Amino acid sequence: MFLFLVGENAESQVAVTSVEPNKNKNIILWERKFIKTKKEIRKMENKKVLLGMSGGVDSSVSALLLKEQGYEVIGITLELYAGSSCCNQNTYLDAKNVCNQIGIPHFTYDCKKEFKTHVIDDFIGTYAKSQTPNPCIECNKYLKFGYMYEKAKELGCNYIATGHYAKTEYNKQYNKWVLKQSNAGKKDQSYVLWNLPKDLVEHVLFPLGEFQEKEQIRQIAREHNLKVANKPDSEDICFIPDGNYKKFLETNSNLKPNKGNIVTKQGNILGTHTGLYNYTIGQRKGLGISNPVPLFVLGFNPSKNEVIVGEENELYQKEITVSDINLLLIDQIPNKIEVEVKTRYSSKLAKAKIKQEQNQIKVIFEEPQRAITPGQSAVFYIGNIVLGGGKITKAV
Repeated sequence: MFLFLVGENAESQVAVTSVEPNKNKNIILWERKFIKTKKEIRKMENKKVLLGMSGGVDSSVSALLLKEQGYEVIGITLELYAGSSCCNQNTYLDAKNVCNQIGIPHFTYDCKKEFKTHVIDDFIGTYAKSQTPNPCIECNKYLKFGYMYEKAKELGCNYIATGHYAKTEYNKQYNKWVLKQSNAGKKDQSYVLWNLPKDLVEHVLFPLGEFQEKEQIRQIAREHNLKVANKPDSEDICFIPDGNYKKFLETNSNLKPNKGNIVTKQGNILGTHTGLYNYTIGQRKGLGISNPVPLFVLGFNPSKNEVIVGEENELYQKEITVSDINLLLIDQIPNKIEVEVKTRYSSKLAKAKIKQEQNQIKVIFEEPQRAITPGQSAVFYIGNIVLGGGKITKAV
């Protein structure tokens, strides 16, 4: 029997599962049982869903779960970049083979032009401004959700789905569908989804939102003899599979080695750098300078072509400014409100107060935060609900 999923409250989705590890077994097993909900919120007249498939285990198991829940599932794989870790011949074949195995159609669409415009050009442009981008966020907004939803409508689908670890649920307090954290702890991916078009949230399904461990997903895949059950996760930037982003930038843009000074805040010259794009805030290794105490990159002075360094205590900052705002929960932030904020995918939530000033949000943390980096995203949470987010433009 397949697994049925639901959100935390009994009115949020169609079904619920209890996921209990059996500690007496060498192989982890999970008890699965169906529990009816009090009320079905999501309209089910059109149960057709377009599922993004990368050929990995997460999207493959998502297809299994959606089909068992009664959805008419169509698999789609987007061709994003020739030679990328998630868009190559093997990934296309893996996705298609899984779809054939479970009996659903599969389509592949060439999105390389859109990917270059919205993701690669932004990646290069952000480094050119001496900032550090997060290309997954742009890809999610424009390709994995924006472009895919347009295709979904063309195919008569009312929903799109992905294998992200996140949730969408109807919330009575806000009288709308909301984006929430999953149960996956450190693997939760709601941080990279803040930039979704807000009118899309009610049309998005995340079948993996209730799971806590990746091993649970792999076990389901093994039970159904999916060949991708033990396929490794892709950890790198997909269009830079060798991880050498410096080489990528130099090959695909006008960014070239341009030596300049490494200086302290006071302007003391300590050494020479090889180009501002080769460094990021918080970096300690690879500076090529000696000092009685470790030094870290604090920031940049592009007009003088300088990398600014200092001691670790100087990395901590209490206020940031955020632009390119996308608010999912409300239309505008009234006065100051208390939230929790993540400034990197891997960072912990930090308490803060935020205030909207026209098209920017000012964030004041309770405690100073380490190595806040312009170009990265600040994502705001109320409880486990994503309020919204934006791009960090300045930290003080």
